[in-house]
Amino acid sequence: MIEVNDLTKKFGSLVAVDKLNFAVQPGEVFGLLGPNGAGKTTTLSILCTILKPTSGTAIINGFDVTKHPSQVRRSIGIVFQEPSIDDRLTGRENLEMHANLYGVPRSEQRKRIEELLRLVELEDRANSLMKTYSGGMRRRLEIARGLIHHPKVLFLDEPTLGLDPQTREHIWSYITQLSNRENITMILTTHYMEEADKLCDRIAIIDYGKIIALDEPGRLKEGLEGDIIFVRTGSVRELSERLSEMEWAKDLKLLEGELKVIVKGGGAIIPRIVEIAARSGIHIDSISIREPTLEDVFLHYTGREMRVAGGEEYHGVAAIKRRSIR
Repeated sequence: MIEVNDLTKKFGSLVAVDKLNFAVQPGEVFGLLGPNGAGKTTTLSILCTILKPTSGTAIINGFDVTKHPSQVRRSIGIVFQEPSIDDRLTGRENLEMHANLYGVPRSEQRKRIEELLRLVELEDRANSLMKTYSGGMRRRLEIARGLIHHPKVLFLDEPTLGLDPQTREHIWSYITQLSNRENITMILTTHYMEEADKLCDRIAIIDYGKIIALDEPGRLKEGLEGDIIFVRTGSVRELSERLSEMEWAKDLKLLEGELKVIVKGGGAIIPRIVEIAARSGIHIDSISIREPTLEDVFLHYTGREMRVAGGEEYHGVAAIKRRSIR
């Protein structure tokens, strides 16, 4: 359904998208996971014909985005990152307007609008003005709007950005329903690790305009080959030096006040770490273990945690769910 070959976009000397290559199968939910500024939205803008690539090609539903933009636009639906719904219209009026813009026959409009309102559970608010909608309701209507013309491909650009955790879960359930019921191909951009893990059949991790890893979420995590142990101590560097002498401790990373160790059979390794620390006179404040997450995959390939707006680091939800052993 989607073929991308050596896709590149430059803004002056800045290379925003750098020779991307990937393909998306019909009915697949494909994720572009990466921090803000990684090139995800620029990639989506090219695929949606909003931007022209500097070089390379992208084919959507058999149409080249540069040579056949009109046919591409008829094949796709878009849910933009920024709100793009008219507050002065009702939910139903917004859908009617976009049905007309997309050329949906009037004989089909009413049925299609009712179907979509039911899908996103907005039948009872269909005649309310958009300015009375919550953030989650607006997002759901934007998803319905993107589907009004039966597109082959739906692009979702950070679909849950700025939503509270409960609303985010609801949006995830709608996206899953869409994938199952409409058999529609989706490309989802996100910097939420859990979102990509939960929704996507395959994920391309993108950073500084390049794809650094691409596979199924489970296979990406399995690629780290082991459990992850976190040791909190005031002597992180000294403990790291002691553990680096061990044959099983091949992947050590120093974090702030914490040592991260990736090992096979982590449950059996924890007592050995405690023993080595005790022999060296190193006090351990806490030690915990968990399975790898997509955040660990990103850290493995880039050497740093995922950054978000303002230069902060993104800390995955899974990190909060560690099984602590104190």
